[in-house]
Amino acid sequence: MGRPRYRSRDEDSSRWGGLSRRDGDIVVSTRTKHGTTWAQAILLHLIHGPELPAPLPVVSPWIDHLVEPLLGVLGRLEAQEHRRVIKTHTPLDGLPWREGLVYVVVARHPLDAATSLFHHIRNLDRRRMAELAGQPVPAGRPVVELGTWLSRWVVDDADPRQHLDSLNGVAHHLIDAWQRRDEPNVVLVRYADLVVDRRREVERLAVALDLPLEHVDCAVEATSLEAMRDNAHRMVPDPVGIILDPSQFFRGGRIGDGRRLDPRLVQRYEERAAELFPPDLLEWLHGGEPDVHETS
Repeated sequence: MGRPRYRSRDEDSSRWGGLSRRDGDIVVSTRTKHGTTWAQAILLHLIHGPELPAPLPVVSPWIDHLVEPLLGVLGRLEAQEHRRVIKTHTPLDGLPWREGLVYVVVARHPLDAATSLFHHIRNLDRRRMAELAGQPVPAGRPVVELGTWLSRWVVDDADPRQHLDSLNGVAHHLIDAWQRRDEPNVVLVRYADLVVDRRREVERLAVALDLPLEHVDCAVEATSLEAMRDNAHRMVPDPVGIILDPSQFFRGGRIGDGRRLDPRLVQRYEERAAELFPPDLLEWLHGGEPDVHETS
């Protein structure tokens, strides 16, 4: 059986078929707003040192994204002679599998990530996205409050191959990665660990991926929230202009945002998560965090 194909209005995992893979390629596979850009920035600074050779979305493109012509994305990657970092929101079972490639999967508390996703969606030019992806231009939609949106996100049971941005989709993505965690070319990262002790995690990534330890200091310095915001013009993953306000992309990255809401919503999340995730994965996913009030 071939690998599954993941498609949405603006993504298609089949675009991976055009890429010539190289030993040493690093694939960053995450759900949306789980720390994708953060992980890319850390890895790129570990490879290149203080100065990246080009803006982050240029040097580390999102290959599945339909808003960029595939030939242009592949051309940029083929021209790179250094070790490559490639972004995807496709789960590992939908990606080309090769022993010489390394797959980095970042996981964040799902309710925090969903809260961040809600604000991110409101900051996207959906009309321009549709035009670039060759999709029908969407009609205006009614404004939905955060609590209502999150409630729908928790219970959404759509097929993850067509709709990954739901709790069910997060579970699908992370369960697949969790089952591969003992593979020598799979590295799991918790978003909370990056928040609590970024240096330790950067060093761990450098060792696990055989990247230069002499670049750890600059990678840590360059990937603080403040540094990423100050350098947003090179860090925000938007090479085609679909983010309405780039200054809002690095919104906060706090721990616990999604758990300061209506307790009934949090309870629904916890009940649904217990149904979807195996207990050991859920324990890992929810662990490693300070009390949410400590990060207010």
